[in-house]
Amino acid sequence: MDIFEAIRQRRAVRQYSPAPVKKEDIHAVLDAANWATSGMNRQPWEFVVVTGKKIGEMGESYRRVSEEYTKSWNLSPMRGSLSREEFIRFAGTYGGAPVVIVVLTSTDDSPDLRKANLESASAAMENLLLAATALGLGTCWMTGPLRDEKTLRTILAIPPDKEIVAITPLGYPLGTPKDQPRLDPALEQKVRWVE
Repeated sequence: MDIFEAIRQRRAVRQYSPAPVKKEDIHAVLDAANWATSGMNRQPWEFVVVTGKKIGEMGESYRRVSEEYTKSWNLSPMRGSLSREEFIRFAGTYGGAPVVIVVLTSTDDSPDLRKANLESASAAMENLLLAATALGLGTCWMTGPLRDEKTLRTILAIPPDKEIVAITPLGYPLGTPKDQPRLDPALEQKVRWVE
């Protein structure tokens, strides 16, 4: 699959088959992430690959916080058209995915280096998502679980010198989520040409 096709096919998947993901495929998406661009080529990312009962522990934490922050969804569904109940069910199991990957970066006292680390780790996350799409795997860039970061850090033994950037389930999608329309698809408002 070429890069433009992977970009257009990538979706936020919230329902996964329990079928295991081959270790070589997990390694392939992590290798793609490791090839991301980074500020000053510092490559400040690390990855935690979670399987088994730890996903259940993470899901319990995320379910608790999602019940709280989705209360306002009673009247309107989430942007991806999930109902509140569907979203809480997704949160509690990470969609049933057999793998969850947590992207970390180094903390830094310098605001400039902290920002560069976060941007670099975000580039690694995007590479991971696109590589997964190319392999027929689903992902979902998530930051909602960070609302209970203290519990996540405890479950995964993440030290204080690491910052959690994002989390994604990884697995075979159950169905294909529909396209979400692009804002300004002709790029008439989001692009400004300067000569």
